[in-house]
Amino acid sequence: MTVQTIDSYEGAAVALRNPDLKQSLYDAGAVVMEGVLLTLHGEEHHKRRSLEFRVFRKNFFRRYEQEVFPKTLKETLDPYLAAGKLDLVEFGYRTTMNLTADFAGIDRSRRTIEETETLLRLVKKFSEGATLVHSKRNHDEVRQEVRAALSEFDTIFLQPSIERRLDLLEKFRTGNLAEDDLPQDVLTVLLRNEDKLELPDDLVRREMAFYLQAGSHSTGNSMTHAMHEIFQWCAAHPEDDARVKSDPLFLQRCVHESLRLHPASPVAWRQSLCPVHLASGHSLEAGEDLVIDLHSANRDTEIYGDDADRFNPHREIKKGYAPFGLTFGNGVHACLGRDLDGGAVPRAGTDPTTHQYGIVTMLVRALQDNGAHPDPHDPPTEDTQTERKNWARYPVLFEATP
Repeated sequence: MTVQTIDSYEGAAVALRNPDLKQSLYDAGAVVMEGVLLTLHGEEHHKRRSLEFRVFRKNFFRRYEQEVFPKTLKETLDPYLAAGKLDLVEFGYRTTMNLTADFAGIDRSRRTIEETETLLRLVKKFSEGATLVHSKRNHDEVRQEVRAALSEFDTIFLQPSIERRLDLLEKFRTGNLAEDDLPQDVLTVLLRNEDKLELPDDLVRREMAFYLQAGSHSTGNSMTHAMHEIFQWCAAHPEDDARVKSDPLFLQRCVHESLRLHPASPVAWRQSLCPVHLASGHSLEAGEDLVIDLHSANRDTEIYGDDADRFNPHREIKKGYAPFGLTFGNGVHACLGRDLDGGAVPRAGTDPTTHQYGIVTMLVRALQDNGAHPDPHDPPTEDTQTERKNWARYPVLFEATP
């Protein structure tokens, strides 16, 4: 059976919104993705998304960006500044993992380096399992490693987090705790509504693992791609170097342009639930697969101009189209964390002092403010264990280049 592909922006956007096409990209990674929010469809997806979306309100994004994240960022960045160097991939993972754990609801009670390293190791394994379809390793071997990681995660992190929240919820039910004092995270929402969802223990475990890997994996990679694109652009356009460091709205434009060129997943897969006929001319019978090429759709010259395949932060975007393309998806499966990662798209007259920039821009800005630049003696290397175009390591220095 021939698998059809859509690579135009308009065709991809329509297909992503079609309710008769269900998510199928993560079928190979079912060991960690089976039954999680991203892979659900229809009423079951709507019910769980509606509950979990309660965490992702605008006040949530504002509070995390202005209050929670700066502290996490400083704690993570300071040791690297003292050392004068860091690896962007490791730094991105480490910083965003802690942030993601906070809103997912995974406690790190000891707050030690060893505890962070353990969780980081487990989350990287969850990411490998989730993106198994693109892995070049033996799939059965990866699945076995992921199962072991899920078991370890459950014992060390998840069960203590559940026990603490159940205790707090009991105090709330008996009137000994105010609702505002309950944790504002996904795990608390799930536990508070367990009678409505009836989620088995193994599914709660996978849901938490999904949030951890999705938040840290995609955000960390997006930050590394953005830094690379900005390094390359400023080297070729030195007149923009000062603006990158002094104009936060321009810096966010750079981040959005990089997000467009480097979607976390280069493709989306959908399977038809019934015969489907799309405006793009594609027709599918029930059970047939469709590949939505986000990498190509985001580079559609009809939408983003003749140089759509190149990084250009001065790009004029057509009204009605996002500067980051379809990177965060479209329709009911659009990424819940879009505004957390990418921030709000500025409008004419946006006040840069109150604007929400998003976590990726905040990470890039902190590195730019401290003079980060590629290590001339240790060039970056690509990740060869996956078909996704990501960096395996990207060393940067903070001190002046000799």
